[in-house]
Amino acid sequence: MEPIIGKFSHSLKSVRLGAATLNQTPLDLAGNTRRILKAIADARGAGVQILVLPELCLTGYGCEDAFFRPDLSVRAMDLLVKEIAPASKNIVCTIGLPVVIEGALYNAVAVLADGRILGINAKRRLPRDGVHYEPRWFRPWPDGRSIELDVTGFSIPFGDLVYDVNGVRIALEICEEAWGAVPAAAAAAGFADVVLNPSASHFALGKYETREHLVANSSRSFGVFYAYSNLVGLEAGRMIYDGGALIACDGKITGRGHRFSFGDGDLVTGDANLDAVRSSKMRKKSFSDSNDGPGSLRIIKANIDLDAGGGAAPSKMIPHQMIPEEEFLRASALGLFDYLRKSKSKGYALSLSGGCDSAVCAVLVAQMRHLAVAELGEAEFLLRSGLADAGMATILLCAWQGTNQSGTKTFEAARAVAGATGARFVELNVQPAVDFYLGEAARTAGRKLDWQHDDLALQNIQARARAPMIWLLANMEERLLITTANRSEAAVGYTTMDGDAAGGLAPLAGIDKAFLLKWAAWAANSCTIGVGVIPALNFVLRQPPSAELRPLEAHQTDEADLMPYPVMALIEGCRVRDKLGVSETVLMVTNAFPANSKAEVEGWVARFEQMWRASQWKRERFAPSFHLDDFSVDPKGFCRFPIFSGEG
Repeated sequence: MEPIIGKFSHSLKSVRLGAATLNQTPLDLAGNTRRILKAIADARGAGVQILVLPELCLTGYGCEDAFFRPDLSVRAMDLLVKEIAPASKNIVCTIGLPVVIEGALYNAVAVLADGRILGINAKRRLPRDGVHYEPRWFRPWPDGRSIELDVTGFSIPFGDLVYDVNGVRIALEICEEAWGAVPAAAAAAGFADVVLNPSASHFALGKYETREHLVANSSRSFGVFYAYSNLVGLEAGRMIYDGGALIACDGKITGRGHRFSFGDGDLVTGDANLDAVRSSKMRKKSFSDSNDGPGSLRIIKANIDLDAGGGAAPSKMIPHQMIPEEEFLRASALGLFDYLRKSKSKGYALSLSGGCDSAVCAVLVAQMRHLAVAELGEAEFLLRSGLADAGMATILLCAWQGTNQSGTKTFEAARAVAGATGARFVELNVQPAVDFYLGEAARTAGRKLDWQHDDLALQNIQARARAPMIWLLANMEERLLITTANRSEAAVGYTTMDGDAAGGLAPLAGIDKAFLLKWAAWAANSCTIGVGVIPALNFVLRQPPSAELRPLEAHQTDEADLMPYPVMALIEGCRVRDKLGVSETVLMVTNAFPANSKAEVEGWVARFEQMWRASQWKRERFAPSFHLDDFSVDPKGFCRFPIFSGEG
């Protein structure tokens, strides 16, 4: 397993690069290995000579504290040596895995070629903000340091390495290393022809444009061909990865892969004219006084028999322009598909109230089914999902559960949405259950409950009375129950625990209600992808959002109980994402909504603060949610906050 080190016998004039995405699952080493081997075989078949695969693709990126299991890194290294390295004949490829050095764990990338491990690079910059928690598990590797690592009796270079393969000079940046003020590859920029970036970069609305600009700008500033790979799919249950492999040169994207694929992965290829990039680099160096060669970096030289490349033409450019509404749709659809198949559930169940949130959930499931079948074909869809058939009546069960406070308009809206999506729809009356609980409560308290004294209790018992029936239906058919709470409701606790918050997945809890209302209008009237427009959503949008838990004559609405949803979305961003103080938040909201008085704004901010502090215990109990925006209120994946807190 020793690296092939020595003088190269020839220098390539051009090389075909490949960047692949993979849909992996944490701790599924056997399945992950199969997908890695297929990606290498597909790349070789496309004439690829240098292939970059995603970060930690062998174990999965989201193993969390399972990274501390001593056998995990041992098993990963064993698979790397015995199964994956031998598959690297005539191709250079990267494989991400955890590696233990002197008792410390490192996020590492092995560079394979000609059936051997040439070297292993260790990640030097670890993300620790937002959804990222890498320093909990990994230690950053120091710049410029390298050691020898014993791997099954062979000495393998490990650390901060660059590579010279047949005269093609290769440097690595591992995900976060490219995002800093000084990218990690800058030290090797004067040396490298090619920079490979194995990443696990999660989806967030609008993030892809930033990522593409970063890759393009790095190719220009380093004077290199830049190949970027990424994960795709709902890897560990919360973060969705959108794929979108990229190849760039001279500040331009020259290869762009698919995003939001339902398959095991995608490959993008591109031919790198090394003479052109070297000529450009020489011109820049001639006018520079800086010494930007490899410096103290250790160079691993190898002379191997690479395939000649060529074959099929390089990948075509995949269009990438997506408005936020389409990004949200495609990310949610992919998340719902992977959650369904990876949890091995036999469909979804949903309490369809006729309101915006539950209607959006139903539409997203329908879009998931349509987009997945369109890409995979019905047979492959059934094979991957494990469902009996691909009809929406099998995939989604919707139940409308009425009480005395439920309106006829919401029932008609629920029925219309279920019909438009093709879901199975059942109508249930849970008022007898509510009456039973109220009778027992009156007997226990010695008085009849009334709205003047028991408003909250009377509202909550209706929501809680709905949960047992939909849970029962979901359990009977081994379905996964969707809970419909959005991020705005999660932020202020405007949801009933063990009631409408009941469920095993909260697909909307990562996005605010103002966006969801806007998205529903787009899906009803403007959507051109998947199933297209669903006009039945207009039945929902004609009514102001309401929990419908008070008597109908009270005309209860959510915004009257809380505040206008656009205002709440801005306060969420100021307080949760930007960590602004109360006075700064009041100023921001006042400037954004000049028609409202400062006193009214102060009341909204104070209301948000009081409800936010009081409802942390609810957020701790929420079902897993998708990370969809640039921030969330999920305490397990983004925003940690004390259950008890004072003002401030």
